Amino acid sequence: MSAANLPLSCCFNPDVKSGLRRQVADFHPSIWKDYFLQYASESMDVQRNFSERLASDFKGMLCLYEASHMRIHGEDILEEALTFTSTHLEVIATQLSPSVAAQVNHSLRQALHKNLPRLETQRYISIYEQDPSHNQILLTFAKLDFNKLQTLHQKEFGNICKWWNELDVPNKLPFARDRIVECCFWILAIYFEPQYSQARIYMMKVVPMLSIIDDTYDAYGTIDELEFLTKAIERWDISCLDDLPEYMRLVYRLLLNVYQEIEQEMKKEGRAYCINYGIKEFKKVVQAYMTEARWLNNNYKPTIDEYMHTSTISCAYSLLTTTSYIGMGEATENIFKWVTNEPKIIKASSILCRLMDDIVSNEVQSLILRILLFNNVYVPLEDFEQKRGHVSSFLECYMNEYGESREVAINECRKRITNAWKDINEECLRPTTVPMPFLTRVLNLSRFMDVIYKDKDNYTHAGGIMKTYIKALLIDP
Repeated sequence: MSAANLPLSCCFNPDVKSGLRRQVADFHPSIWKDYFLQYASESMDVQRNFSERLASDFKGMLCLYEASHMRIHGEDILEEALTFTSTHLEVIATQLSPSVAAQVNHSLRQALHKNLPRLETQRYISIYEQDPSHNQILLTFAKLDFNKLQTLHQKEFGNICKWWNELDVPNKLPFARDRIVECCFWILAIYFEPQYSQARIYMMKVVPMLSIIDDTYDAYGTIDELEFLTKAIERWDISCLDDLPEYMRLVYRLLLNVYQEIEQEMKKEGRAYCINYGIKEFKKVVQAYMTEARWLNNNYKPTIDEYMHTSTISCAYSLLTTTSYIGMGEATENIFKWVTNEPKIIKASSILCRLMDDIVSNEVQSLILRILLFNNVYVPLEDFEQKRGHVSSFLECYMNEYGESREVAINECRKRITNAWKDINEECLRPTTVPMPFLTRVLNLSRFMDVIYKDKDNYTHAGGIMKTYIKALLIDP
């Protein structure tokens, strides 16, 4: 069993890691091609005598499965490898010991490349500890490293929770979701490394503000109130307070105060330019919220192109990425120009975010519809989103535009998500325009969606797997 997954990455020289990454990026397709070709004839045959060979080489099969998740456009062999290995690993898992089978089943559910690094590290430490051949010194070092970093994260969360309690948002704005810990966990997914502690603090204040404003547009404000709020945020001036209703004044003041506080810190570092890019992205998101609010108010059904253009902005992944760079001292103004100019990797991550959210929302929708039908209450599928107070999702737009079934729309959704991952992989394998530390933030945002939105919206419904993950990273030693 390899020690490579132990949490020691921050202890090594980034230049060495960069060199290794480039070698892997240059050669990984041919390595796995050679491995897969030895099974090619059997995969096209009846695969006679194949079970015995697979059983003796399940580790190689598992490695090939994991590698297939790093495929890019045009890698047909790795496409075949994913189908091939997934099918056979499901069979192999039934023939292995319970502990090893659990590892295989975990990989089948959550591939290493798409998992959050910190979660994978926490899981792997316990696995490595059970391996009779483990290196005790290395294991002890890994535990110390994990726990030391956990202590830092606990301190950060404690300070932010204190700040949140002092704002008294749950009482002053009861319509807003009280999700401060979940917001902070999201940020921990973007970067957990100790050198980004201050960057996390900045994001831990911006993201809750975004969440409050999202809830204002999504669930509370009237269309006229939202028009006033949008204009105020576009102007970004404290003098706009008088134009807003009382509850929005608090929201607006909190938002401006958070950005003003961060701006003061950036001025001390000589990087005041950072904040302007963050504000610009925030305005874009709010304008997208307003567009969606108008659609809903007018019962307008957008085309797929209209929906994707607006919803990939309102998902806020460009804003989150830009904000994540503000606290990264190595982020030059050129980096901010790049990230705010709709690069391919940001588009892909935003598509992934939006469509994964739409799929899990569809699952909830289908469940509610089944309950309604069971009670002899009929609601047309195409009207359901509007009747529950939300803009049509990608699925409704696709069904409406092409006259297709919901199943076909979901398949199209999944196809686009797969292509988005290929775009992300492609950009990460060729980090020539932007250094890898910046691309990693986008990759980790995408991983967060894959982990938290795989089966349902575990951010909104935070009592299940989200609670388990928070406990694993912030409470359990």
